[in-house]
Amino acid sequence: MSEFMSRSERQRKERLERRKQKRYKRSSNAFDWVKAVVIALVVAVIIRGFFLEPTYVQGPSMLNTMRTGDKIIINKLVYWFTSPARGEIIVFHSKEDRDLIKRVIGLPGDTIQVKNNHVYINGKILSEPYLTYSTQTSTIPLIKIPSNHLFVMGDNRENSTDSRELGPIPIDQIIGRAEFIYWPISEWKLL
Repeated sequence: MSEFMSRSERQRKERLERRKQKRYKRSSNAFDWVKAVVIALVVAVIIRGFFLEPTYVQGPSMLNTMRTGDKIIINKLVYWFTSPARGEIIVFHSKEDRDLIKRVIGLPGDTIQVKNNHVYINGKILSEPYLTYSTQTSTIPLIKIPSNHLFVMGDNRENSTDSRELGPIPIDQIIGRAEFIYWPISEWKLL
């Protein structure tokens, strides 16, 4: 036998049921948001720690390719699968306890010499289209780059602390390859 329920009683029960459902839905939505934020943070930490890292340029050593304040993305994964190539721009830990950004000029086993404002790699002039016509490169005697090392230089040769002062850079000190400038937007470009 069914129980008689007044209209007001039935409406009160329906209101209570709707409130319960709303509370459940709110707590479910909050849990979904927390879960999404935690997943996003974990993914961001993994990407930044192992794959890509944003950083910024400090100093004039890479003018005119990059300027102080340019924000760049470093690909930290690329050298797990391939070796650095001549002409690539890398970020590395220097002996001065700071990270530097320079261009790869010489590879392991190469001989390098600078005379008459030209860089010679294994006796041949290196084509450097990224330099301005008036760039002056100080003379350095013939040297051989040891295995597992690179010879790096800034594009602004007159104002760059690079392998001419620091010596060849150990490959295991490389953080990654500079991929592109993302800020300021007007300077956006692949490197």
